[in-house]
Amino acid sequence: MSTCIDAEYKSEERYAKLSLAYKGNEQYDQIEDAIKECSPLCELTPNIYTCDISNGRKVVVIEYQDVTDRSAGEVFEKIMKKLQITECN
Repeated sequence: MSTCIDAEYKSEERYAKLSLAYKGNEQYDQIEDAIKECSPLCELTPNIYTCDISNGRKVVVIEYQDVTDRSAGEVFEKIMKKLQITECN
C-alpha cells in the first residue's frame, strides 16, 4: 500500500491523541479499517472525529481520555504499523 497519510501523536497525563491526515476515500477507508481492527486492544473506548484541513485534506483524530497505562500507545503503534506509517510528529 502506498501511503501519504501523515501522523501526529500527542500525550499528556491520562490523555493520548493520534491525528491521521489523509486525502481521498481510499485512505479514509484504510484508516477506518485500522481503527476497527486495533482499537479493541484497549479497554477504553476512544473519541474519534474527522475534521477538514487545508488543500482538500481531512484528519481523523483518535483520543483516549483517563488512560492510566500504555494501552492507548500500543493501539496507536498498531494502527500506524497497519497503515505502514514509519514516521510520526
